[in-house]
This record gives sequence, structure tokens and C-alpha cells, in this order.
Amino acid sequence: MNNREIAESFSQHRFQETFDRLAPEIVWRLVGNSDLHGRDEVIAACRSTLTENEGTVTTWPRFVSTGDGPVVAVDAIGRYQSSDGVSAVSSCDIYEFTDGMITLIASYAVEVDAEPR
Repeated sequence: MNNREIAESFSQHRFQETFDRLAPEIVWRLVGNSDLHGRDEVIAACRSTLTENEGTVTTWPRFVSTGDGPVVAVDAIGRYQSSDGVSAVSSCDIYEFTDGMITLIASYAVEVDAEPR
């Protein structure tokens, strides 16, 4: 996979496809919340997200990516439907790569109307 495909996989929660491309010293900056440091902490958060989303149908009403060099950005709206209801999150993830490994992810996310007008 190239850098853009890795970023798209991560942003679409296909995390396991990307685990071998996470740098040991990766930082995942959850803007407005906290930072996750290191591959193990990032993988644990990814697995937790997958567990939380079991039984959830996720669609992407918006999914745009740009860049294929050392910086890739993904702008997306994820719509999550489960037995608990429907929610949607608008996010922008900016990925920085060094030698094909993700060294930094900056994630900006906000909940939005699940039924856009």
C-alpha cells in the first residue's frame, strides 16, 4: 500500500491493515482531547474502537483524501447506525509519514447531524 491507501484504510477504521505501518514512536493527536504515544497505545485504541463499533453499520457520505507523499489528509463524514440509534462524525485526519511509516496522526472530529438536510 502507498501512503494514501494506508491513510484511507486507517480513516475508514480498517485499522488492522495499517498496524505494520505504524512507527514505533507514533503520536496520534486527538485534537481537543489527548495524545496517544507509541504503536502499542495506538493499536489498543484502534482495537477498542472496533469493539465499540461491533454490530454498527458504518457508511461514508463524504470521503475525500489528498496527497501521496509524506503528508496525506482525509476529510470524511462517517455515519454510524446501530441498535442504539444513528450518529455521524465529521473528521479530518492528517497523516505524516517517514520512510513509509506513520509517525503522526492529527485527528479533528466533531459530531454532526446524522440526517443532513
